[in-house]
Amino acid sequence: MVDVGDTAPDFELPDADRAPVRLSDFRGSKNVVLVFYPLAFTGVCQGELCAIRDSIADFSGDDVQTLAISCDSTAVHKKWAEEQGYTFPLLADFWPHGEVARQYGVFQEEIGLALRGTFIVDKEGKVVYKTVNAIPDARDPDEYRRVLAGL
Repeated sequence: MVDVGDTAPDFELPDADRAPVRLSDFRGSKNVVLVFYPLAFTGVCQGELCAIRDSIADFSGDDVQTLAISCDSTAVHKKWAEEQGYTFPLLADFWPHGEVARQYGVFQEEIGLALRGTFIVDKEGKVVYKTVNAIPDARDPDEYRRVLAGL
């Protein structure tokens, strides 16, 4: 389980275009908002990611990068991003199934999905914020804004 104050575990996952994205590539240059979500094309997940999309200036730019992660495949992410207009990376923790979600302590073994975990990682690679919600419970992006404003 990753907690506030820990160094965020590094990972490399493919985005919707199958290009590799590595967390450590942002070290020293951007704060990163890691948003784990259970499944694409579901109501609560779509609502959460559309809230980020609709406020993308707060979640993507010179100082911040949002990375959304689920156990869905790259093909699913590609289709969903196109349909919803997501411009931030959707990363596939597909194989080994849920490995990154496990590292962060948000993988639900019995159902094979990630919980709604959000981790904000500062430019030095430290976790400065963490929240984990049950699958049906949406998160509040205003909390992310408050944390990012303080960095």
